[in-house]
Amino acid sequence: MVESLWVWALFGALVLAMLALDLGALRRSDGEQPFKSAVVWSAAWIGLGVGFGGIVFVLYGSDAALTYYTAYALEKSLSVDNIFVFVLIFAELQIPPAEQRRVLYWGVLGALVMRAILIALGVFLLARFHWVIYPFAALILFAAVRILFGQEKEREVVINACAVCSTWVARIIPITPVLWGHRFWVRKGGRLLATPLFIALILVEPTDAVFALDSIPAVFAVTQDPFLIYTSNIFAMLGLRSLYILLGGAVSRLRYLRFGLAFILAFVGVKLLLGSVVEIPAWASLGIILGAVAVSAAFSLMMIPPPPSAQKLEKA
Repeated sequence: MVESLWVWALFGALVLAMLALDLGALRRSDGEQPFKSAVVWSAAWIGLGVGFGGIVFVLYGSDAALTYYTAYALEKSLSVDNIFVFVLIFAELQIPPAEQRRVLYWGVLGALVMRAILIALGVFLLARFHWVIYPFAALILFAAVRILFGQEKEREVVINACAVCSTWVARIIPITPVLWGHRFWVRKGGRLLATPLFIALILVEPTDAVFALDSIPAVFAVTQDPFLIYTSNIFAMLGLRSLYILLGGAVSRLRYLRFGLAFILAFVGVKLLLGSVVEIPAWASLGIILGAVAVSAAFSLMMIPPPPSAQKLEKA
């Protein structure tokens, strides 16, 4: 695909317009975002991502649109893994829900730039060195293993990183352990100090970088077109803040979702490895990705243990 400049401009205009609306909503509301508002915003972001696939269909045909939707579904499903870590970070730093919105907004903006750089680097490497496919596939398969068996290690790393007054962060940045409303920095006793809100932000950014090293190589198993990769990746990421508000409280109930995400990563890792031998059509990949998420989420909801009061009644 060769994209015209105006198509990139349309994509940029849509993203900037929605970010401006989102920032305006953030500034008008100082409290916790209501669940209903989060539902509306999530629907708006998903609608925008799905609608852009319609533009791809009109301009480039059904094959390109199906590839875009497959890449979008892959990135959207893998972005859920970020939420598990965000919940840990905010809990350890005791960031109130109202301030979590602010951290995630600026964190997503940083992710847009970082992912553009990583995607450009990945496309450059694949175009010049075909053998890069193999370390990319190994990275994806390692990520699948990490999701399945690295949950406790992940928790330990986050807890250690959030002990901000006793780790390497405090040696570089003077820190106050007290929250100061919306402020990332505060001047106290003539010194400029970072608040826990800023620490949360600098932890969210590298967290997304780690997940980007999983998801971006994974999307190369679907397509190597930079336009489809970047647009699907960004539209999937933009709704992450609202998705966090929707799912953050339900993470403990979605304990089997990790199995679905690990299966998706294993599938795309093998697909990338065998891409020159076995061709899996985009529609089949899309069905497998959506099916893995649906089955693991449904199984999680069906296997929710009854509340303690119900368990006591059963024993009685």
